Amino acid sequence: MSQADLAKRLGVTQQCVSEWELNRTEPTLTYLCMMADVFEISLDVLCGRVEL
Repeated sequence: MSQADLAKRLGVTQQCVSEWELNRTEPTLTYLCMMADVFEISLDVLCGRVEL
């Protein structure tokens, strides 16, 4: 999934997603939950706490 696709699904800009990927900013818990839903994974998997 491209940054632009993810940004559209989350209602943010592509620049915002880019900043998250570059570790310049961090997504809020709300956006983390939304990303977990988009990718159909748990927050633990998304955050690297557990493996699939």
